[in-house]
Amino acid sequence: MFAVMERLTAELFNTYVQRSGDAEPYYTEYCDGRTVTCPGMKQWGTVERAKEGKNALQILRYYYGKRVQLVTTDHIASIPSSYPGSPLRRGSSGTNVRILQKQLSRIAKDYPSFGKPVVNGVFDEATERSVKRFQKQFGLTADGVVGRATWYKISFIYVSVKDLAELTSEGETAEGTQTTGGWPGTVLRRGSSGSAVEQVQFWLSDLAQFDSALPRVTVDGRYGAATERAVQAFQKKQGLTADGAVGQRTWNALYAAWVDAQSDLGGTAWPGTVLRRGDKGMEVRLVQFWLRLAADNYRALHTIAVDGSFGAATVSAVQAFQSVFGLTADGTVGRATWNKLKEVGLAVANRLVDADIAPGQFTVTTREGSSGTAVRAVQYYLRRLAAYYSDIPSVTVDGRFGAATARAVRAWQARAGLPVDGVVGRLTWQSLYDAAAALDSSGPVVRMIRLPAPAAALRPGDSGAEVLRLSRMLLFLGQWIPEINLPESDTPTSTFDPALETAVRSAQRYFGLTETGIVTAADWTVLREAAERLLAANPAGASPKPGGVWPAGALALGSAGPAVLQVQRWLNIIAAANQTADFVPETGILGPETASALESYQLTAGLQTLGIVDADTWESLRLAAQGLCRECKEA
Repeated sequence: MFAVMERLTAELFNTYVQRSGDAEPYYTEYCDGRTVTCPGMKQWGTVERAKEGKNALQILRYYYGKRVQLVTTDHIASIPSSYPGSPLRRGSSGTNVRILQKQLSRIAKDYPSFGKPVVNGVFDEATERSVKRFQKQFGLTADGVVGRATWYKISFIYVSVKDLAELTSEGETAEGTQTTGGWPGTVLRRGSSGSAVEQVQFWLSDLAQFDSALPRVTVDGRYGAATERAVQAFQKKQGLTADGAVGQRTWNALYAAWVDAQSDLGGTAWPGTVLRRGDKGMEVRLVQFWLRLAADNYRALHTIAVDGSFGAATVSAVQAFQSVFGLTADGTVGRATWNKLKEVGLAVANRLVDADIAPGQFTVTTREGSSGTAVRAVQYYLRRLAAYYSDIPSVTVDGRFGAATARAVRAWQARAGLPVDGVVGRLTWQSLYDAAAALDSSGPVVRMIRLPAPAAALRPGDSGAEVLRLSRMLLFLGQWIPEINLPESDTPTSTFDPALETAVRSAQRYFGLTETGIVTAADWTVLREAAERLLAANPAGASPKPGGVWPAGALALGSAGPAVLQVQRWLNIIAAANQTADFVPETGILGPETASALESYQLTAGLQTLGIVDADTWESLRLAAQGLCRECKEA
């Protein structure tokens, strides 16, 4: 039985579960119905469904809804490139510089103070500045030269934030929005118009910047000949029917391609610098697109061209937007304006607001049987919160207040300490909106998933998914432990060949294990814990610093890495001075003990007990520790 399962797992490695309209894959695991159970799915009920003639996909949809789909992809990321052999510095150019810039640009999503260099393959002033800030943050000589130590430290942090080692998972869609790429429900073709057409044109125009085979299009909301040609070109590249019409498959493929490009270029997170007249680039294009979406819904705003150039028209549009939404109307896009633009743009794109109604503005009490825009907004916020809180059931955003939505509302009311009646009045509405807004401003949750030990010892000649996981883990460890003799190829393998056996033996020697070339459950545990310690290593040094940089991502139960270790050290500084506070283990992994200490701290500090380390909690901990720690003050 296990041999069959292993073979099937290896064959289906590129296939995963997804819901249409969402970008993230869903975590799946084997459940035996006794020691491990699956929420929703009934183990022996699946047998009855199979006897009814349902296939695997139909059974999944029986339990989890019609939006569940099985997706196959060839886009499997590997470990980043090895050190090129000679230092990179100001004036260098070529592929290795492009790789460096791409990694720094992605890291800047989590560390915005570094700045994002343009990915152009030329080591310019902006790249040097970003390298120096990176080196200073992670305890390296800040000379702006990328030698071996800096290259591999950049690679290490890139692996951690991008999840290339299969030990971490962001567990959410791009920038936490669950339905931004949701299929609008109607096929778009030549002659169509409206915001859905604008969305398609924006994705196409963005992708055209990275692929010369895709023609540029104007984002004007009118589906003309140029848009049709661009759609056809995209469909040909994706192996879709090149009919020039955007149905659900083309829509999802466009969104997935755009998300992939954004994930490498910093996504939709605040870029870290104020945008103003004269600026150009991707961030300006995103601002202009959000302004266009807002103009579709608010009469006081006007549309502008999405051309990536921050000119007079963009300044005027930003000022008008700032006036409508109570911001300082200076025509520049700082953090507050960026976040409000994103919130409003996504609210309009997801049909969460009626005309001239601001996001979060209470308009009507909703209850079971209600329908419309207000219900969609309630469902959207519940869905956002469900991504962070396991006790809040996820709901479909369809604008119909049914039994599932009522259950989710009651679950939130119980968590928030509100009357549990399943009715969304003003207090429940405000609670939902405030909590969702707090999570959005905190960024994505980053979690770590432990790799399970293999069912049996792995030995030369074996093959399958468990061998593949072993290969990836050794490749990850080998980046930092030169004593591990890695294969010449840095591509993971699912076959336990002689090269992998050599790597296993060298790892066993290094960790003081019996050198057999066979990986037992005990060997696996040692290797896995070593990899987790690497992920949890604090690159800023052993002592807590007052200037700990907010990681731009909320930390929750299961999170791991240097930011978690920093939080644990701050908590222990506070506990040393406060007898009512609890000490926590400094593991770099946010476990139950750390979560309990955090909740106690949030209560005493007058913070919202969200169950996560958001930006406010991070800053409060940093200042409290700085006030108590002599070493921190001297630092």
